[in-house]
Amino acid sequence: MTLTWQALLPYAGALALLVATPGPVVAALIARSATGGVRAAVPLAAGVGVGDIVWPLLALLGIGAVAGVWAGVLVALRYVGAAILIWMGIALVRTAEARAVKAGSLGRESGWTAFTAGLMVIAGNPKAILFYLGVLPGFFDLKALTAADMVVICAVSALVPFLGNLTWAALFARARRWLANPVAMKRTHVVAGVALVCVGIAIALG
Repeated sequence: MTLTWQALLPYAGALALLVATPGPVVAALIARSATGGVRAAVPLAAGVGVGDIVWPLLALLGIGAVAGVWAGVLVALRYVGAAILIWMGIALVRTAEARAVKAGSLGRESGWTAFTAGLMVIAGNPKAILFYLGVLPGFFDLKALTAADMVVICAVSALVPFLGNLTWAALFARARRWLANPVAMKRTHVVAGVALVCVGIAIALG
């Protein structure tokens, strides 16, 4: 491996600033953490993290054309991810009262669903490869990178957003402590469900 910490830290810092900017994914994480705590947000954050490996890897391999060749497939993935978020939101609204009685738990059964939504929303965004194609050359000499270097860059590209998204989730999970009674929790679930539906629609239209 030829990369040093001095080369990786500025790149990690740039990614952290990007994650710190609220967007659709952050809104979805907030909705889940406000109703189910950090634990409920972990699968979604993990799906986003895994998806964040795809585009930097393709950019490092110089496969920018994939965004054009597989444009239809990528759009379909984005729509699938958006549909899952909308479905999660509708389910949250419909079962708001029952979930409120159970202290806001989203249940284990929604874990893989959330993971899939996070993965497909990120992997189905062809604009991401344009971001990495533009950013990576500013931090690294792409021609000098080894296979080990690429693995490390992809790991950082996944880890930083994952930790950043969990930080967002942890901040808003505290709101659950202020909503001890079932009535307040029911309203929170309804608001969170509507938020997820709106996020899904925004992603589909984006």
